[in-house]
Amino acid sequence: MSELFRAFRIHRDDKTVSGRLESLTLADLTPGEVVVRVEYSSINYKDALAATGAGRILRSFPLVGGIDLAGEVVTSDTASFAPGQKVAAVGAELSETRDGGYAEFARLDAGMLEPLPNALDTRSAMAIGTAGFAAAVAVHRLELNGQRPEHGPIVVTGATGGVGSLAIDILATRGYEVVALTGKSESKAYLESLGASEVIDRTSLTLGDRPLESARWGGAIDNLGGDVLAWLTRTTKPWGNIASVGLAASPKLETTVMPFILRAVSLLGVNMEVGPKLRAEIWQRLATDLKPGHLDAIVTREVSLEELPACFAGYLDAAEVGRTVVKIG
Repeated sequence: MSELFRAFRIHRDDKTVSGRLESLTLADLTPGEVVVRVEYSSINYKDALAATGAGRILRSFPLVGGIDLAGEVVTSDTASFAPGQKVAAVGAELSETRDGGYAEFARLDAGMLEPLPNALDTRSAMAIGTAGFAAAVAVHRLELNGQRPEHGPIVVTGATGGVGSLAIDILATRGYEVVALTGKSESKAYLESLGASEVIDRTSLTLGDRPLESARWGGAIDNLGGDVLAWLTRTTKPWGNIASVGLAASPKLETTVMPFILRAVSLLGVNMEVGPKLRAEIWQRLATDLKPGHLDAIVTREVSLEELPACFAGYLDAAEVGRTVVKIG
């Protein structure tokens, strides 16, 4: 295939990083066994960092942006995938060391792709994307460690972001009482529509400074880190679990061992580096028992590839709510 197609490609010129729409051929893309006609991608905070150079995400230049993609297999040099098959990729070093999903075609190794369950179309897969996959891994880890709805409310921090929004939706659908913690108090109705039973304004919190505070939470999914994560360790009930997903406020954690010893609180790390067996399991769960029930509400915007470059500033300013889907094909 030699015809030209559209792509949003990120360059570094004289130490300045910038992205722009341009025309490519398959020969311009990083190598791979499977060619995918991309139908949808999405925007994550990491995409905004990569596209603008606000964060050191790309390890080589130039690269097509977009850490997520979903589409249809066009050609395959491996028996693992066949033309016409619907597939998705999240993470997998896309827009880091390999060309990503902001292009009409992508070329990837088979190990980076996951066949989409029949219950998920490509748009739904990208409404979920990296954010929803991370939220599902967090819920999966909580429950593997014994979390159950009867243990008490789960507080979700950074609640209006992609991970937070999808975590609220998934938890509420599974029968948990969910408390949303947000700095965007104007989004109360949005969070309640996803299943939050209570919305707490983060600016009204009194964090306290004792090694143990009053135990309020059965568990938590935290996107902030820093002082809020430390407060969660001090306010989670005995044998509760906290899934640490992000560091939007701070990478630091200053606490004591007392919550872990006296209350047996567990702090569980979550990232996207999961093996193929768990990745397949999470996608199957996202199509079944962890399937979000309010994707139409969570997708607050759909944009085209041409509209994409103007969208990143809102993510850097933390002004966005929910998920943005990018229609590619």
